[in-house]
Amino acid sequence: MAILLDRDTRVAVQGMTGWAGTHHTTQMMEYGTNVVGGVRPGKGGRSHLNLPVFDNVAAIRAETGANASIVFVPPATAAAAMIEAIEAEMPLVVTVTERVPTLDMVRVKDALKGSKTRLVGANSQGVLAPGVCKLGVMATGSERAGSIGIVSRSASLTSEVVAQVTAAGLGQSTTVGVGGDAIHGMSMRDCVELFLADPDTKGVVLIGEIGGSQEQEVAELLQEVGTTKPVVALVVGTHAPRERRMGHAGALTFGFKGDAASKIAALEKAGVRVAPSAHLVGRTIAEAMARAN
Repeated sequence: MAILLDRDTRVAVQGMTGWAGTHHTTQMMEYGTNVVGGVRPGKGGRSHLNLPVFDNVAAIRAETGANASIVFVPPATAAAAMIEAIEAEMPLVVTVTERVPTLDMVRVKDALKGSKTRLVGANSQGVLAPGVCKLGVMATGSERAGSIGIVSRSASLTSEVVAQVTAAGLGQSTTVGVGGDAIHGMSMRDCVELFLADPDTKGVVLIGEIGGSQEQEVAELLQEVGTTKPVVALVVGTHAPRERRMGHAGALTFGFKGDAASKIAALEKAGVRVAPSAHLVGRTIAEAMARAN
């Protein structure tokens, strides 16, 4: 069992006819994802990749029963695409687009309030349930179905940790990239809550970094409910200079807020095992799982 995705996930691709949409839709279908069509205003009624194209999200929902969408739309119009999906009551929306203007994401967050939509991203590599569904742009090949849920702010580190978890013989239930921008949809806390409630996820890996307070929010959750499953974290950016963006919009510290040391301290206080280095995450979660069994 995975979180967010299953074998009944029917995917609509917003922006499917562009280069990125075409390329990644092809890869998702080759992985086995059930893509039911695309959305491109003004091109409704045509076909692309042997799939129907619709003018809007409401139409593809009505005609195909799509229950998830992925957004490959340029930054200037990405917010409009997300809001359209929210208004069409799309249950799950994953947005790959990065550098969506901040004020646009504020409007998206407002549209999410009280809606029926879970938004992953923007600036997300996506969601992957190994062997079940790939909804994103992540590399595949080292993933394996298993019992570890992974939630991450970093796409490149996700690939590394997935490989380590597979090498440790544990595999992954689901991998979720929440997005690297400062403002996005589902938080790390949201994902950890889902993993804790999922009976087939036996342990959780959290890949954090400097900037924001998401890791502290996870620590608060775990102090509230207890560490009912082993949780291991990696927090990168220990030696990053202050007030300088590292990689993307979300990885930025001001003063003494959002630094790696305070995140690590909060997680350890909540009972999380923090991996001392990126290359030791797989070993750390394997040890934590062995102690729990």
